Amino acid sequence: MGADHTRPAPSAPPGVRRILVATVVPLFVATLIAALALWPWDAPEAAPGTDPPRHHGTVTRVVTEPCPPAPETPEGSPGATEGPCGTVTVRVDDGPDAGQQVETPVPAGPGAPTVAVGDEIILVELTDPADPSATAYNIAEHQRGQPLLWLVVLFAAAIVAFGRWRGLAALAGLAASFAILLTFVLPGISAGRPPLLVAVVGAALIMFVVLYLTHGLTAQTSVAVLGTLGSLVLTGVLGTIATAATHLTGFGTEDATTLSMFQADVDLHGLLLAGIVIGSLGVLDDVTVTQAATVTELAHANPGLSRMQLYRAATRVGRAHIASTVNTIVLAYAGASLPVLLLLTADSRAVTQILTSEFLAQEIVRSAVATLGLIAAVPLTTGLAALVTTAGRRGGGSADPDAPPTPPVPRPAADRSEALEALSGPRAGNTPTAAPAGWPDRDGSTDTAW
Repeated sequence: MGADHTRPAPSAPPGVRRILVATVVPLFVATLIAALALWPWDAPEAAPGTDPPRHHGTVTRVVTEPCPPAPETPEGSPGATEGPCGTVTVRVDDGPDAGQQVETPVPAGPGAPTVAVGDEIILVELTDPADPSATAYNIAEHQRGQPLLWLVVLFAAAIVAFGRWRGLAALAGLAASFAILLTFVLPGISAGRPPLLVAVVGAALIMFVVLYLTHGLTAQTSVAVLGTLGSLVLTGVLGTIATAATHLTGFGTEDATTLSMFQADVDLHGLLLAGIVIGSLGVLDDVTVTQAATVTELAHANPGLSRMQLYRAATRVGRAHIASTVNTIVLAYAGASLPVLLLLTADSRAVTQILTSEFLAQEIVRSAVATLGLIAAVPLTTGLAALVTTAGRRGGGSADPDAPPTPPVPRPAADRSEALEALSGPRAGNTPTAAPAGWPDRDGSTDTAW
């Protein structure tokens, strides 16, 4: 009788499960204790806003007209004229003047919205200090709530349609990530807690919740958790060393300078390190989960692969993954900083001075440190996964020692050699023992379960 390929993936041996539980559970408890110790219980409440009232409105009429000539400058030349000019009639949809038609000037100036009849816009209510009863309205921006809502619905529907239950778990993990960021990380930093410590603890919380929620309570997920946590700590250490060696202060952007004026007790140098750690987490999760899954799949497809063969084969996959991910990291940082990079290209200073400026230096440090942590995650996670997957084998045979031996099924030599080469690669000395024919697609059952 042929092999039973419908049998589920073998579970990790009891000894391995005990070791993983004894390692992961204390780390999780330590993370919870650190989070409670750093929790912003005394975070100051946000000051009441002083912004003018904002109301929804709908454009009903737009009238443009030539702009009046600008007054001459002291040198006698005509001044610059900002356009367009004219009036916009808007129906106020809420507030004390709901249902009324009001006239506002056509928005002008840098970044001003371009409006047309039927556009839904945001009105700012302005009051004359000398006469509080006299109010006027200006158009601030377009209403974006409905388009954003439809985009989020499409985003969620696509993830669930493709990933099904795992996609739904991924959405729940995403919601948990934002909840931790908004309730712990950001308030903790605002309350004056050490930003790097808050970022590491917050990233660890996100990692535990997201990985186990998305991928289940399995030995494979635990390996990814340990690899991610080790890489996060290494990223924080490397970031501390790199920012100290390059004398970065954290004041490299206009946003950081503005933040220092409103919240003087925030450690901007620590905030820079926190950003490096939080920004690295998503890519680290991707790499560690992929490496753990690769080792598990290879071991299930050919139980004859030795621990070193598993490590080498999965590391080759990791090298290809890292080669593309490094480019992703750099381009992500460059894309987020395009306006500043364009401004720097127009700078008259030498290229070396631009590259060593505070802003660009911190982006280089951010990319380099994140990449180093990413590279370290591959051998760390792959080694742990190979140890866990091959633990409990008898004589280097099947990962399930209680399974009865399966007689080999004859198949053409050419097909067998191609399959074996796909598993172990063409390197001499890495050819594994022959595996049964008809290896199945173990979708959803390849994890080494607790």
